[in-house]
Amino acid sequence: MKKFWALLCMVIVIFSMAACGNIQAQMPVDQAESPLEEGAPLSDFSEESENADVQSEAMDSTETKAEGMQPDTISNESENMTESAADTEDGETVPEMEMSETVGTEADIQNGAEEAVMNMKVQVGDAVFSATLEENEAVASFVEMMRENPVSIQMSDYSGFEKVGSLGTSLPASNSQTTTHAGDIVLYNGNQIVIFYGSNSWSYTRLGHVDDLTGWEEALGSGDVTVTFSLE
Repeated sequence: MKKFWALLCMVIVIFSMAACGNIQAQMPVDQAESPLEEGAPLSDFSEESENADVQSEAMDSTETKAEGMQPDTISNESENMTESAADTEDGETVPEMEMSETVGTEADIQNGAEEAVMNMKVQVGDAVFSATLEENEAVASFVEMMRENPVSIQMSDYSGFEKVGSLGTSLPASNSQTTTHAGDIVLYNGNQIVIFYGSNSWSYTRLGHVDDLTGWEEALGSGDVTVTFSLE
């Protein structure tokens, strides 16, 4: 009988110990906090995870492109930008045709200036001389007269250094104090032509100058002469 009760006590003790062990094993599970908050749907955590993966891939792609740009590529792009800036002015490239036309225009201006320099013939008796004309309004008007007909003027000697004669009409004068020399042809008082074989200082409008004075003073002589002016 004593053995029966001893065995029963042992069973009860063992059962109690087993029961206590189960309770302790279940308590950490019950007390452990769930990583999921109450009311938070599982889809939210899934979306956050996907966004994090996308951002990570974008950062990896950017880093890969930056690493893939070699120094040679950067250098070539810089050189291309420099060449583009050098080839343009005010943002526009100058076509070769326009440059050619500009050069041609400058050449035409120079040729026009050379053609504007006109010569006239000065005939005294049988001697003919060539004179280079000035560029002013008086000369332009005188040239128009010579284009219609040669202009002949009866000229008288004055003071042993010039011949002077009336033109019969007035030209637009632009007088200035002038020291003349042999071969000079000037307008005096707006309507008189004076040619010099000596020198004088007065207010004149220059018309031209005889190019070659060989025989000039001898042709004019000391008396009155008839001088004919015409275009060459």
